[in-house]
Amino acid sequence: MLFKQNAQSGQPATTATGGASAVNKPLSSPMPPSVPAARPPAAPAVSETVDAGKRLIVGQGIQMKGEITACDRLVVEGQVEVTLKATRMLEIKPTGHFTGSCEVEEADVSGVYDGNLTVRGRLIVHAGGRVTGDISYGEIELERGAQITGKLSVRDRASQASTERSDARRNAA
Repeated sequence: MLFKQNAQSGQPATTATGGASAVNKPLSSPMPPSVPAARPPAAPAVSETVDAGKRLIVGQGIQMKGEITACDRLVVEGQVEVTLKATRMLEIKPTGHFTGSCEVEEADVSGVYDGNLTVRGRLIVHAGGRVTGDISYGEIELERGAQITGKLSVRDRASQASTERSDARRNAA
């Protein structure tokens, strides 16, 4: 067993190994005991580093209307009535309410979505989440307690791939 005991008020620090002890020089403390040690900055969470792009958060209690373009991630905690274009990820928190239309790569719904929704990749609806309208998705994941009402359609891989190729050609021109 190996342990060190901190020196207090000029007493030497002791180190013990398996029952034998030795006296060492006193350990010096860089700060007085009344000053808390500075902590190194915490590493950002994985989701924060992945989300480093253009992100818009509509906070709880905020109401917004209009069109949103060129946003990598939209997080809705309040109420929005918008048309969403050129967005990779839509996340609706439990307090969030989205009304309008959007086409996104991924959608994660814990609140309410009303309108036309096209998800090229995965649509996740959590317990308590509610999606209503014309819904098109590549993959879907529903938790127990999720609600979906309206017209559902699965995007087939062939049309999805041709759409992506035409988008790439359009962006290259």
